[in-house]
Amino acid sequence: MLSQSALFILRIPVILLALTVHEYCHGWVAWLKGDSTARDAGRLTFNPFAHLDIFGTLMLLFGPFGWAKPVPVNPYNLDNPRRDSVYVSLAGPVSNIVLALAFGFTFRILVGTGAARSMHPYAAVFFQLAVIINLGLSFFNLIPIPPLDGSKILMGLLPPTRVVSYLNVVQHAPKVFLILILAEWGLRVPVFSMVINPLWKPYFTFWQFIIFGGRVM
Repeated sequence: MLSQSALFILRIPVILLALTVHEYCHGWVAWLKGDSTARDAGRLTFNPFAHLDIFGTLMLLFGPFGWAKPVPVNPYNLDNPRRDSVYVSLAGPVSNIVLALAFGFTFRILVGTGAARSMHPYAAVFFQLAVIINLGLSFFNLIPIPPLDGSKILMGLLPPTRVVSYLNVVQHAPKVFLILILAEWGLRVPVFSMVINPLWKPYFTFWQFIIFGGRVM
């Protein structure tokens, strides 16, 4: 069984990869759609240190979820601001799903061919962490609460007349959301898990079924 220190060390490269690819894809899609703001700010890079948010990274290392420093995007530079903002926002969570699928299918092939038996135990755990953390990051960012990607996706899909009503409804949600996360992380009060798990568990189960065919990872 892996020690907590070994597990912590294995989480670091997985988190750096997940956050970096997530933010890079936001900036890359924005650039494809006409906005060079991220590139001009030096954020169209695979250097993880350009994307790290200290608090968000600590949350991923020690807490249930986390985030990176948002890539700057100017929607007025996009070819079609309303439509393309949805594409830009989707790019991050989708990139994490793709990473989870890539690591998951690779691990499944290694297990199926018997190659996994000769792997170091740390390598197997690395693959499993890569699946879990990338799916977790994609799920967290799809929650439709500002400033998460899910809120921008939803605003792009709602009729323009409904956007103001939506923003009025969720105006205090980010503060409540952060308080719940901090309460669980710092005080070990599992209110956040009680709210999120009914959504997270079927989300994770669905992708686990896609990757592993119903087998437990």
